Amino acid sequence: MERIDTDVVIVGAGAAGLTAATKLVAAGRSVVVLEARDRVGGRLWTDTIEGAMLEIGGQWVSPDQDALIETLDELGLETYSRYREGENVYIDKKGERRLFEGEIFPVPAKTEGEIVGLIEKLDELVAQIDPDEPWAHPKAKELDEISFAHWLETQTDDEEARLNIGMFIAGAMLTKPDHAFSALQALLMAASAGSFSNLVDADFILDKRVVGGLQQVPLGLAERLGERVRLGQAVRTIRWGTDVPGAGVVAVTDTLEVHAARVILAVPPILFSRISYDPPLPRRQHQLHQHLSMGFVIKVHAVYETPFWRDAGLSGTAFSPYELCHESYDNTNHDDPRGTLVGFVSDEEADGVFTLSTEERKARILESLSHYYGEQALTPVVYYESDWGSEEWTRGAYAASFDMGGLARYGADLRTPVGPIHFACSDMAGKGYQHVDGAIRMGRLVAAKILEGR
Repeated sequence: MERIDTDVVIVGAGAAGLTAATKLVAAGRSVVVLEARDRVGGRLWTDTIEGAMLEIGGQWVSPDQDALIETLDELGLETYSRYREGENVYIDKKGERRLFEGEIFPVPAKTEGEIVGLIEKLDELVAQIDPDEPWAHPKAKELDEISFAHWLETQTDDEEARLNIGMFIAGAMLTKPDHAFSALQALLMAASAGSFSNLVDADFILDKRVVGGLQQVPLGLAERLGERVRLGQAVRTIRWGTDVPGAGVVAVTDTLEVHAARVILAVPPILFSRISYDPPLPRRQHQLHQHLSMGFVIKVHAVYETPFWRDAGLSGTAFSPYELCHESYDNTNHDDPRGTLVGFVSDEEADGVFTLSTEERKARILESLSHYYGEQALTPVVYYESDWGSEEWTRGAYAASFDMGGLARYGADLRTPVGPIHFACSDMAGKGYQHVDGAIRMGRLVAAKILEGR
């Protein structure tokens, strides 16, 4: 077995791990990055499917994502705006298709008033939440013991208003049913984006894309790190503690032993248990990790000969809490004459369609898209489903979140190092939580702590 000695070993070559490695190397530390997959990027993955470039993982850049924007500039990557000209589509409970502009859906006046009121209440609450320490809020425990669905029920009896507000956090972000996570977890999600208003503004949260795909970020970082990044190296065991010479760590793969002073686990927390620890992690960590789980969403890519919806005066932006695809957007690539739609099927709806055959599932999803865009949506030239739930080294999307009561109970320990073992990933971020921006922030943070000797 090959032995490597280094200052820091990093498990995971996603944005967090590669950012931490970059900062440590710049400060003169030696680093080895071990990645289980045969590629870098983690939940960022751009691939060519049947001749179409598809962003299988994360892809959007919003104006407040300073850490990501700085990294894009450092790597010399270009961005372009998401297409948004024309009218948006909303489908109501009766299946009626309505066109609209702006942020508020074309719903009855009473429902619109309730939606606006809920956004104002949520913005007021979010303003009181520190995304880095949501558990510090005076009512954190109380807010963490009530589901977001139940909280909405205490605010309004308008079901359509509740469904639409719930959709922005549940289906669109945490990708779990709104009865499965707490009001505090919902407030963290909104606080991580600056406000709830930002989450409901698609033109803000889904502002730009990267020419060539967002995976260009980890690819660019990895290229600079060169041979320090080792692919196909799943870490099986981490030895740490007093029995390790120098009280450091040894990360063991099938073919490597990497000896280091520190280790950074830069993978989703649900994967921590895939590694054996000698000695075991403390009880607190065992309990904490059991209260985190990934959401589940299918990202659907449908490529057409032309962006036909634009000819009909549509922006491509579409929403409905009553549709299988609860949201969809124009996802046409930069300078591509073809048109691409991206739609999302989340949580229990995703569970349901995976009980169907491949062809039945495709037909159901395309039928849902056709309700927004018309019959032409039924016949794409390329169709692909991003199913991160089946990815061995991810196991869900977009990120991990706590179960009821877990955030207030365990959140303060989420980023706390255990001896020489540090943790960094987008699932642990405050600002930029579950986004690439948050991964970069966490990579920077843990690198700074190691350089400071913490």
